[in-house]
Amino acid sequence: MSENASGNERRCILCGEPIPDWMISFEGIRQGIYVCENCIATAFDVLKEQETGSPKQEKRGREEEPPVIPTPSELKAHLDRYVIGQERAKRILSVSVYNHYKRIFRKNALDPHVEIDKSNILLLGPSGSGKTLLARTLAKKLNVPFAIADATTVTEAGYVGDDVENILLRLIQNADGDILRAQKGIIFIDEIDKIARKSENRSITRDVSGEGVQQALLKIIEGTLSDVPPGGGRKHPYQEMLKIDTTDILFICGGAFVGLDKLIAERTSRRTIGFGEISGGKKPSLSELYEQIHPDDLVKFGLIPELIGRLPITVGLDELDKEALVKIITEPDNSILKQFSEMLKLDDAELRFEPEAVEAAADIALKQKTGARGIRSIFEKLMNDVMFELPDIPGKKTVLVTKESLTGGKKPEIIKK
Repeated sequence: MSENASGNERRCILCGEPIPDWMISFEGIRQGIYVCENCIATAFDVLKEQETGSPKQEKRGREEEPPVIPTPSELKAHLDRYVIGQERAKRILSVSVYNHYKRIFRKNALDPHVEIDKSNILLLGPSGSGKTLLARTLAKKLNVPFAIADATTVTEAGYVGDDVENILLRLIQNADGDILRAQKGIIFIDEIDKIARKSENRSITRDVSGEGVQQALLKIIEGTLSDVPPGGGRKHPYQEMLKIDTTDILFICGGAFVGLDKLIAERTSRRTIGFGEISGGKKPSLSELYEQIHPDDLVKFGLIPELIGRLPITVGLDELDKEALVKIITEPDNSILKQFSEMLKLDDAELRFEPEAVEAAADIALKQKTGARGIRSIFEKLMNDVMFELPDIPGKKTVLVTKESLTGGKKPEIIKK
């Protein structure tokens, strides 16, 4: 520390203000160069903000050691624990996700002259076939941030609704504000088929929820440095933005694409004798049709070619039959039957579900055409009255659910032990 020993006026080299005799100052290596106490304090505050993270600045996070990436077979085995059926889809997804994260975390081992493009994924399948569950289960296994967005809520810039950047904000929020971690996450965009344009011809007018939204999604799906409003909503000129690079974010888009199978069948039937002879006289499944999908089929459906090019991996999911629904109710680690059994244990109750009752629940889901998504609502409606009464019944008891509980309006029976 230095004081004014020579009697000459001292000035701060940073702010240029005179330094009084009573103020502490720092003298540099060269004689006559000083920094005042105020500038020292300001510099200290700046360093502290950079170390702890300023409340006005997004949390950038720190680069971590490259994680051990699960192999495709390990990813497939994990999916088998939660997703019934869809074998081919699980294999394709496992390989695609493995290659994506291998490209990110092992880029130092790659030839710097070879640029490997990102391979985003398009899932095609009916409602309730497991599209969202597949994406969420993979993200959980990989321990990466995951966000779900609905394409139907996104509108073209200038219209009421969500900007595409709000999709990225959800990912940042799910990464606890860690931008670096969010940049390696997974985003699932559902209902992508609902933003198909109405015809193959390009419209000269704005399409609020169709082609315009597809155009808006192009850049973030391909990879760009995007400005995200920290509070969501619309951007304005004086707003401080969060910056996130989407180059390494894996985008999985899903949709039911009702009617696309007919477009594929019409195209292939003109080129071949017919699907009936290819599949031995049987009607081909959805996944068999989707295996023969061509980009032109998606263009006819209403997706723009630029978006199709950014979703190079196409995975078809089959509609769930009764056998698959029965397995979904009983077998996975997160099956609805196991979930309700655990909930009833907290009230000293054991859940007994007769096999005929499980089949009846599967039949109801098939009739409603809701797939696996509708199973929970069936169980919630069935068990509501029972779960209302159980906490008031002392001691151990058993809840018996029969086929009549689902088909005949008979309430599940509570048996005291």
